[in-house]
Amino acid sequence: MPVIRPHSMITVGNEKKFTNSFNLTIFNDTEGVIVHFSKYHGAGNDFVMIDGRKQDTSYFDHVLIRQICDRRFGIGGDGLIILEKGPEKRNHPDFGMRYFNSDGYEGTMCGNGGRCITAFAHQLNIIGLEARFEGIDGMHSATILPNGEIRLKLKDVDGLRWVEDGYLLDTGSPHFVKFVSGLDQVDVEHEGREIRNQSRFGKGGVNVNFVEPESNSNRIAVRTYERGVEAETFSCGTGVTAAAICSYFHFKSDIFSYAVTTRGGKMNVAFNAQHHSHFTDIYLTGPTSHVYDGSLEIMS
Repeated sequence: MPVIRPHSMITVGNEKKFTNSFNLTIFNDTEGVIVHFSKYHGAGNDFVMIDGRKQDTSYFDHVLIRQICDRRFGIGGDGLIILEKGPEKRNHPDFGMRYFNSDGYEGTMCGNGGRCITAFAHQLNIIGLEARFEGIDGMHSATILPNGEIRLKLKDVDGLRWVEDGYLLDTGSPHFVKFVSGLDQVDVEHEGREIRNQSRFGKGGVNVNFVEPESNSNRIAVRTYERGVEAETFSCGTGVTAAAICSYFHFKSDIFSYAVTTRGGKMNVAFNAQHHSHFTDIYLTGPTSHVYDGSLEIMS
């Protein structure tokens, strides 16, 4: 079990806090290593960011990652992201992205994570205002906009189907989308967990999104239960993307840009519909925030 203690006092807003920079010490008989990290969030979806270009990250196994992401005994986060050197290939990307859920295991594409790693790469002076990076599902491009928000291009969606009580599609991660009324009253933890583990979605399960249209036809509100986090998160980038695409399809709309409200903030999803179940030029736009920096002391 890691032991957390303050590493340094930093100022957050007008308050001085000892809870925003930590040493994570795993006790053993051998000398440890110090790994620096940054904490980011995208609309409340928060991540521990590691620059893995010049250091060995092989010791980041699922046990250690789960401990780091623990909100009581670790740093805390919905996931951990390692920025890697871009692979040497023609038109090689600026960097690579490896995303791990808070359960410690490598996950599928994370939309808000992709926006946050773009901000992280900018902080590290790897990129200017444009980025090309490789995620688990292939190449992505991203742009830092004049207002500071980050626009991320996601993979094309080919296939959307109705499954009894909602829609199933893959926006880089598999998502189930269910339209509801009274979104604030939905027990997302209970109902989301029950749907996520249903056998119809296979061994890996699915992320579960509850969607309510707002008064304007291009506005929706979304709450998401994320697999791998095994809880409701404040927002999910690939989830709100799935919700927007399903809104277009479900309501037989001619709208290709949706303003999305989540518990963690507002985002925008835009896309082109080639036919009823094929979507291209999918962009997720929203805020990111660099919260603080710190260090991990890892005893191997």
